[in-house]
Amino acid sequence: MNSLKRNYEMALAAIEELTQNETSETNIFDYPTEQAERPSPQLAPKPLDVVLGEFEMLPEGALFLGAAYDGLPILLNLNDPSPGPLLIAGDKGSGKTDLLRMVAQSTEQIHSAKDVQFGVISNHPNEWQDFEDNQNCMGIFPSYENEADDFIRSLADWAHNNRNEKRIALLLIDDLEAVLKMNDDVQQSLRWLLLRGPNRRVWPMVTLDVARREQVLPWMEAFRTRLFGAVKNVRSAEAILPIRGAELHLLKPGVDFVLYENRQWIKFWVPSLN
Repeated sequence: MNSLKRNYEMALAAIEELTQNETSETNIFDYPTEQAERPSPQLAPKPLDVVLGEFEMLPEGALFLGAAYDGLPILLNLNDPSPGPLLIAGDKGSGKTDLLRMVAQSTEQIHSAKDVQFGVISNHPNEWQDFEDNQNCMGIFPSYENEADDFIRSLADWAHNNRNEKRIALLLIDDLEAVLKMNDDVQQSLRWLLLRGPNRRVWPMVTLDVARREQVLPWMEAFRTRLFGAVKNVRSAEAILPIRGAELHLLKPGVDFVLYENRQWIKFWVPSLN
């Protein structure tokens, strides 16, 4: 997961260059010093529009994933495929869907539809009704309908033939286990997207209920980058954790997530939807 951290730092370096003439001591883009006092955790997440307004400028091609407790954004460089597809794991109610929804809403606020678009596959499409009119949305597809199969096939075909395409597509799958009910050819197309998608400008982001991890273990090797939400029984997540010490049981459900980077766990929080 070094690539995600590296992209994060590179993005912040770009922001720092843009804001190097600022003199405010509270500039949230400044790197924290060793003497700086670590801010207290948020008691409740701020609305997304407020958070993005505080950050003001984000690098081109950056996908906003949340805010670290040191006041810096967690960003994914969509132009660097090395992190690979993202897995978002946690207990039921840990905020996995909320994180996906936040990514979708921030995409509309940060990126034009000609640059970044997203499509959603979900067992509960009613949770995504508010996004149907989102200008960046390619569609909300129930995982149990043929439309979801067709969308994965068409996205794989597009990725195979988009050599001169600059647009980026986000494939948001809310529940990896739902894939097991799809046809074999659809699963094969998805496996290819997990393997090659980020290299071809398609970024899969997939959620997983850790209680159901055994059903999808063969798919785990496709995810080099893994984000974790709250898990009461940490042992249930050990099989998919890169290393112990995440303290997932201490994370606030619906707010906190962690990722492992540079030999340490980095905790961040997810803004609430507007």
